[in-house]
Amino acid sequence: MTSANHATPLMALDAVVLDTETTGLDPARARVVEIGAVRIHNGRVDEGATLRLLVRPDEPVPAAATAIHGIDEVTLADAPDFAAAWPQLQEFIGGRVVIGHTVGFDLAVLKRECERAGIEFRRPRTLDTRLLAQVASPALASYSLESLSSWLGVEGTGRHSALGDAVTTARIFRALVPKLREGGIRTLAEAMASCRALTDVLDEQHRAGWIEAVAAPARRDAERALGRIDSYPYRHRVRDVMSAPAKFIAQGRPVGEALSRMMEERVSSLYVRGTDADENGIMAADAGIVTERDILRALAQRGADALSAPVESIMCRPLAAVPVDAFVYRAIGRMARLHFRHLGVVDDLGRIVGALSARNLLRLRAGEAVSLGDEIDEATDVHQLGVAWAKLPQVAASLLDEEVPARDIAAVISRELGALTRRAAVLAEARLAEEGHGAPPCAYAFVVLGSAGRGESLLAMDQDNAIVFAEGAPQGREDAWFARLGIHVADILHEVGVPYCVGGIMAKNPLWRGSVATWNARIADWIQRSSPQDLLAVDIFFDLRGVHGDGHLADVVWRAAFEAARGQSTFAKLLAEASGSVESGIGLFGGIKTSAGRIDLKKAGLFGVVSTARVLAVCHHVVERATPARLAGLKALGIGGAKDLDALSDAQAVFLDLILRQQVEDIAAGRAPSNKVQVSRLAAREREALQNALQAVQHLDALTRDMLFRG
Repeated sequence: MTSANHATPLMALDAVVLDTETTGLDPARARVVEIGAVRIHNGRVDEGATLRLLVRPDEPVPAAATAIHGIDEVTLADAPDFAAAWPQLQEFIGGRVVIGHTVGFDLAVLKRECERAGIEFRRPRTLDTRLLAQVASPALASYSLESLSSWLGVEGTGRHSALGDAVTTARIFRALVPKLREGGIRTLAEAMASCRALTDVLDEQHRAGWIEAVAAPARRDAERALGRIDSYPYRHRVRDVMSAPAKFIAQGRPVGEALSRMMEERVSSLYVRGTDADENGIMAADAGIVTERDILRALAQRGADALSAPVESIMCRPLAAVPVDAFVYRAIGRMARLHFRHLGVVDDLGRIVGALSARNLLRLRAGEAVSLGDEIDEATDVHQLGVAWAKLPQVAASLLDEEVPARDIAAVISRELGALTRRAAVLAEARLAEEGHGAPPCAYAFVVLGSAGRGESLLAMDQDNAIVFAEGAPQGREDAWFARLGIHVADILHEVGVPYCVGGIMAKNPLWRGSVATWNARIADWIQRSSPQDLLAVDIFFDLRGVHGDGHLADVVWRAAFEAARGQSTFAKLLAEASGSVESGIGLFGGIKTSAGRIDLKKAGLFGVVSTARVLAVCHHVVERATPARLAGLKALGIGGAKDLDALSDAQAVFLDLILRQQVEDIAAGRAPSNKVQVSRLAAREREALQNALQAVQHLDALTRDMLFRG
């Protein structure tokens, strides 16, 4: 069972759907005669996991009630009383979210039964399909089980039996999830918040003596499943802790030689390369690894003869590896999943550049959070992907509590968004194969753009992606295959919780996929344009980062774009105009301008800093992705004043921190995260920092124009 948190998507929820049959409709007096329940696992109804309990009420069952559910005293003669039945129900629920149709009635009856039996009642987190249906479709004439079954095309079963109604309710919930998603309700917290907004219905249920169907939100600390975590693995990358350079031994060399080298060089493993390989460019896919444990195991099995055997006879292959710029938590998670003590370290092209062992990581602690990355990488379907992705807001919240800078947390979020996109592409490839479209027609790279490419994503994100493939014409055979791939990836990401891009910047659209030749032609065309309207959304192409497939293809077109734009100040100027101006966040008298108590810090500052750094980097050939790296590169070239550039970098850090903290709070409260920060909640020092940051971006347009023509 996966413990649900406020960010768990409904499509990946673990829950128990519950229904009761009783002796009457007054919750203060009604007695339970039957309990039915069915489990939902990862958003799917598991009709093989059910519970049906008959409960003896120790009082007559009214004939009117028996006429509805068919249960009388004879049926209940050998049934346990409520005190005996309750532990079985509690064990079946096991901490899961409870779903019911008009579940407030069931909760009230169960609570009253517990009071009679002297049992403590602890209400679970609950959702009500009756309320969810009204959220999804406010104009329905009726929200009865029969009406909802008809509307949603759900087959009902065993009406007015507790188990039958529970199964029907479970099917209704499953059918409601995509309708709720269409309305922007994706997560458990968002569903609960939307139900709490139906105050008229809730007031009516309260007057009837029911328990509130959806409880008010608890403190965030009580909701937090991950608690406090060690922040070191999220602050540092593999390059900071790996051993380099990597140590190799050629195939054909004896095990005894490998053992001698390990002792002399004080290492616990060696990579095994082919005899003809170039040590400066050995691909992880072509290498193996031999470790101390491999040698000890061979000696135990073969004795001294093992020392004369070739190293490839005991090596492990293929080599498990992590990227050199991955965060350390990803390496910890991969070691834990594979039960390995050694990993290769590779660059963007898959070449071995270092080694990572458990010894490198001994000083690090790791909790449940470090499994996030590998859970994404190993998800076998969309539901598992959704469960893993739901941990991200918790990780972000915990890291904020550890006082990790938001800029570092944004890099973690971006890496996992890239990993999510990569896994979506893998699942999409499998779908295409199942549909009979075969394997990819040529090498390709799936890439992310914008904040994900820069390493600056926060929790209010949508899709920005593209495809670069090796060869093929627009609308040709290759393009048709990649169009299908782009559609599947977009659908998977949308379902998991990364919405479609409103501006259409997705690989499923023709303008955001193409061969290397097609992309080069587009780049050349961009440079020749004379109107800012012709360059809308072009800027984020310069943030491109490959996340799946042949990373070399992504790198080629990204660098080609920078080379083509080098020194093209007119193009850069048009790019800046296409991005738009910063909306001033400072009022007439120097105060912070708000709307409904909030300020959109993306429009008032963050977007301007990012755009300025990108445009200047493009013009002056600072081939970097991250905004701080671009500003540092400009500073090193003497483009603009060091004080101004440092102020922009500091301002970006302030904007990221305030936006991320607000997003974490909003997600916990069931509000969709955005870039709008509630100013009244800021402490005095935060307000001062915000005002300074807003002042730093007040004259960005003039600053950009001035720096474009320097150098």
